[in-house]
Amino acid sequence: MKKSIAIVGAGFSGAVIANQLAHAGYTVEVFESRPHVAGNCHSERDAETGVMVHAYGPHIFHTDNERAWEFVNRFSTFKPFVNRVKAITNGQVFTLPINLLTINQFFGKTMRPAEAAEFLAALGDKTIDNPQTFEDQALRFVGRELYEAFFKTYTVKQWGLDPSELPASILKRLPVRFNYDDNYFSHKYQGMPEDGYTALVQKIIDVPGVTVHLNTRFDPASKGDYEHVFYSGPIDAWFKHSEGRLPYRTLDFKMFRDTGDYQGNAVINVCDNSQEYTRITEHKHFSPWETHEGTVCYAEYSRQCEENDIPYYPIRMARDKEQLERYINIAKQEPNVTFVGRLGTYRYLDMDVTIHEALSTSDKFLECARDKQPMPAFVVNPLG
Repeated sequence: MKKSIAIVGAGFSGAVIANQLAHAGYTVEVFESRPHVAGNCHSERDAETGVMVHAYGPHIFHTDNERAWEFVNRFSTFKPFVNRVKAITNGQVFTLPINLLTINQFFGKTMRPAEAAEFLAALGDKTIDNPQTFEDQALRFVGRELYEAFFKTYTVKQWGLDPSELPASILKRLPVRFNYDDNYFSHKYQGMPEDGYTALVQKIIDVPGVTVHLNTRFDPASKGDYEHVFYSGPIDAWFKHSEGRLPYRTLDFKMFRDTGDYQGNAVINVCDNSQEYTRITEHKHFSPWETHEGTVCYAEYSRQCEENDIPYYPIRMARDKEQLERYINIAKQEPNVTFVGRLGTYRYLDMDVTIHEALSTSDKFLECARDKQPMPAFVVNPLG
C-alpha cells in the first residue's frame, strides 16, 4: 500500500509543495541530503560576529508576483532591502546596472537622460541587426568601451566562456537606465526575511503530517513505496547520468572576517582582471536593521562544476539542448515522479519563480488527484 508523498530536497520547491500537500491532508516525507533545510538559500549566524551569513552566497527576495509575496509573508517579517551593486573596473568604482551616473562618470560627461540615450545609441554597432550572442547584444546596445569595461572580463570569470559563445538572452536581464536609479532590481516587492531564509523555510515546512529527514539521500529505487515523488535534485542524477552530466557552474567562497565596515556595500563586483574573484559580498549589509561590530565577507569564485561540487548555475548552451531533451523525454516516461525547481528542470530560477512554480505544481497535483488523472513529470516546460 502506498503510504505517503516523497519530496526530495528541502529547498523552496520541496518546502512549499510539502506545505501545500500536508494542508490538503497528505502525509509527506521530505528527504534532504544536507544537514539543514533551505538548500542554497541557507542562512546562519556567524558564531564569532553574530552576522547573518548567506552560506551559499547572497539571496535577495524580489518579485512582482503577488501570490509568491503573500505566501512568504505568512512565515516571516520581510524587512526592506534594496540591492545597490557597485562595480570595480579600470581602477574606479561605478554603479551597476549601468545608469546615468555610470555613463557620465565613465565618459567624463554631465549628460541629461535624452543626451545619454543618444550618445549610447551612437556608440552601438549598427551592423548587428539581430544579436545572437552576449557579445553581439552588448556591442549593439552599449558599444565596445562599456562592454569591455563591465561585461567581457566579468562574463569570462563567471561563465568560463567567451561572451561570443553565450546567448544574447543572458545580457537582457541587465538593463541600461537613463536616470540615476541604482536599485539593481525593478520589482514591486523587495526585501529580506528578518530571521533569515532557513528560519523562513523551517516555518514553511513545519506542518502536521510533514516529516523531514536531514542528511538523508533518497534512493530512486524506493519510489514505488510512495504515491508520488516530487524531485528537486539534478535531473541527470535521478537517471544516474545515463545521458551524460549536464554542465553547471559552481562557486567557491573564501570567507574572511574584519572589524567595522569592510567595503561599505553589500555587493561589489570586480569586472576586470585585477582580481580572480567575481565579487565580494559583505553580509552585514544584507541585514541593515542589525548592528554588528565585526563583519563577514565572501570573495566569490566561479568555476566548472565537478562531480562532488554543489551545482549553482545551469549553463544551458545551445549544444546542451539535445542532451537536456533526452533527459526530458526519459523523465516523461517515469511514472509518479514530478521534476521541480532549478535542478529538477535545469533552469536558472529566482526564488519567487521557484515558489510560484511550486505552488502551481501543488495545485496541479491536487487537481489531478481530484480528477483521477496522472500527474505530469513537468508542470512547466523546461525548454520554455
